[in-house]
Amino acid sequence: MYYIGLDLGTSALKLLLMSGQGEICKIISKEYPISFPKPGWSEQNPVDWWNAAVDGIRELVRDVDKDQIKGISFGGQMHGLVVLDKDDNVIRPAILWNDGRTSEECKFLNEVVGTEKLSQYTANIAFAGFTAPKILWMQKHEPENFSKIHKIMLPKDYLAYRLSGVFCTDVSDASGMLLFDVEHKRWSEEMLNICGIKREQMADIYESYEAVGTVTPEAAKELGLSEAVKIIAGAGDNAAAAIGTGTVGDGKCNISLGTSGTIFISSKNFRVDKNNALHSFAHADGHFHLMGCMLSAASCNKWWMEDIIGTKEYGKEQESLQVLGENHVFFLPYLMGERSPYNDPDARGAFIGMSMDTKRSDMTLAVLEGVAFAMKDSLGIAKSLGIDIKKTTICGGGAKSLLWRKIMANVLNLEINIIESEEGPGYGGAILAAVGCGEYSSVEEAAKKLVKVVDTVKPDSELVNKYEERYKIFRQIYPSLKFLYPML
Repeated sequence: MYYIGLDLGTSALKLLLMSGQGEICKIISKEYPISFPKPGWSEQNPVDWWNAAVDGIRELVRDVDKDQIKGISFGGQMHGLVVLDKDDNVIRPAILWNDGRTSEECKFLNEVVGTEKLSQYTANIAFAGFTAPKILWMQKHEPENFSKIHKIMLPKDYLAYRLSGVFCTDVSDASGMLLFDVEHKRWSEEMLNICGIKREQMADIYESYEAVGTVTPEAAKELGLSEAVKIIAGAGDNAAAAIGTGTVGDGKCNISLGTSGTIFISSKNFRVDKNNALHSFAHADGHFHLMGCMLSAASCNKWWMEDIIGTKEYGKEQESLQVLGENHVFFLPYLMGERSPYNDPDARGAFIGMSMDTKRSDMTLAVLEGVAFAMKDSLGIAKSLGIDIKKTTICGGGAKSLLWRKIMANVLNLEINIIESEEGPGYGGAILAAVGCGEYSSVEEAAKKLVKVVDTVKPDSELVNKYEERYKIFRQIYPSLKFLYPML
């Protein structure tokens, strides 16, 4: 048996073919464009996602017995607003998770509706990337388009809809919309009313491992698949990555170093950070999780390497970075604003501490360290809640760097476990497909059998202490610059 996991990312769709025993048989990637119509805006055409899926699935299954393909599931970029009209046409480009246009709408939600009520309704407060503020923005700025809305969905759910014809979402992805009552796993009627939308405009809700239907005859013909192939609801990218790294059950941790960066802590029980600096979401294993999210992580390194110093030789640039814990240059990784823990869409990146003897290598190291320091902000909040974290798994493009792993281990003072497959959301999506098709009885059973640790990076006490001193300085930089950001 084979299972397909689709990782709908910001820059590309990654497609993964997995056997029932968890072996990764093939991985391919299909890129698509992203547009920035105005500063701070970020949009994509959902039809580009579908075209990438069609081309990608055809290529993925070209050399296997297609009758052995049993299920397809997803890990997808979260929070994006996808709207369809009554004829299922896309009304406007999707407004993505890293779009920062909704500061006024967030201010209304957090200050007028109030964070206490938002937390009561949804277990979270308004952040610029969330879906509900985008709906309010559209209502105000594009009333004609708003009036056409027949279906509101998330990015990966657009693919599920095109594949199955079922208007669906899953609990983990829905948690990030600010329209979902996380504790009770249902749409919040209060939030729907605040946003001026109706229940029938929202998808039916499934657990991430549940089958929503099968491939439609039209999609089956286009893809060359059997109509018996099941479509499983899937999960938001971070929850899917957590499945793919075995972060299920109670008290486990995963760090993702992708375009954005997250620290993800699984929990059997629902819980809320009283200051709402961490997100409280449903998890793809049927339970819950807390998550801190920074909007720019590995993307900071990509920006520095490719756009600023003009190289794609990441490894070569890192070869000279031998001395750790003594860098006097600091970098704030807020290139797209910041979410956890500051909730500040106006925040921007900054280097500070340069002098006449500062070298390019110092600034390269500062970028890697700055992302790690920002991740430590969220970890500190989790620890303040009494969550005792000693080790974590890691995934995402940035996790392929041995140096960055070492920096993370020592800045966070955590053992970092490296798993056999670092394919995160795609592998998690394939695992969810296998569970949904009955290959495994539960997500936890599948993760236990399939996810294997192959290496561990342990923190060094001397380096941990050095980084703790550097972090104390880092923590003071954002508060010192915060008043400048609105002027920029």
